[in-house]
Amino acid sequence: MSKLVRYGLVVLLFLVLVAVRAFEDVLFYDPYLSFFKKDYLYIDSPRREVAKLVAFTSLRYLINTIASLGIIYLLLKDKGMLKLSILLYSGAFILLIIPFLYFVINPRQEDYYLFFNVRRFLIQPLFLILFLPAFYYFKLNR
Repeated sequence: MSKLVRYGLVVLLFLVLVAVRAFEDVLFYDPYLSFFKKDYLYIDSPRREVAKLVAFTSLRYLINTIASLGIIYLLLKDKGMLKLSILLYSGAFILLIIPFLYFVINPRQEDYYLFFNVRRFLIQPLFLILFLPAFYYFKLNR
């Protein structure tokens, strides 16, 4: 695969990540999008359908993960790093979905800030921002 095609695919995958963020209101059910834009520390949790919310949050995580894994593989060209990334993304999902479910089922105002941050790691490609430089640095020093 030529460099032009590889970098073109990387740009396309970044555009997928941008599109997921730009069209989040249309693509995903998430009553917390507008909730966290307000002064959420002083208002009650919005009405929500738990199963639907968890399903759409998981779908968004999956889309972000697939795009991120594609970017990592295309930039680093290392199947070992890709396998490690898959393990890290899978483990992170399991570790984050449990507190996410707890906060959705038991909303308390004193937990909103922690819930906001757990939810952020599930719906935004923050792991790509963490993993890509770390893997690149590791590859340089190998």
